[in-house]
Amino acid sequence: MKADKDIEKLFEGLDFDIAEPALQHEDRFREKLRQRHQKQKTRHNGIISLWGPVMGIAATFLVAFLLIQGGIANPFSTEQELANVSPEMRQTQEFYSSVIRAELASLQEQKTPETEAVIEDALAQLEILESDYENLKKDLGKSGQDKRVIYAMITNFQKRIDLLKTVLDKVNDINTLKNTNHEDNII
Repeated sequence: MKADKDIEKLFEGLDFDIAEPALQHEDRFREKLRQRHQKQKTRHNGIISLWGPVMGIAATFLVAFLLIQGGIANPFSTEQELANVSPEMRQTQEFYSSVIRAELASLQEQKTPETEAVIEDALAQLEILESDYENLKKDLGKSGQDKRVIYAMITNFQKRIDLLKTVLDKVNDINTLKNTNHEDNII
């Protein structure tokens, strides 16, 4: 019984609002909700309500176009090209790529049965360097354009060019030896 008296003492000085709402309170509340909903509906009817979806579709096409054209790096990919780092790196990549393409074309032009083994071996080594470059592209995406990775990518390009130049020199030597006329030699 002492606990009941303590609880009563606790609530004695407090004034609770226990009054019932007015009779039409719920009806007025529902009417205000209906009016607010009606305002939002009229505000979004017509041309203005079409701008949201139209802009969303246009933005999607723009992003898709830029991804296809290579204008921006794919945000979902961890791979990043050297050309995406800066305009200077884009020029560097284009330069090295064009030199490598020219050297490969020159190498293919000089392919003969005598030089085929050397050229095939060089192409295999070139594929290894290209797979290393693919790994470096992933590292560049993960590292946030770390300068060491950029340097390694440039070094990879240089190694490929050096390899192709060395092979071209060997192929030229083989072709020169093949074409040398040994008729002046006396047995």
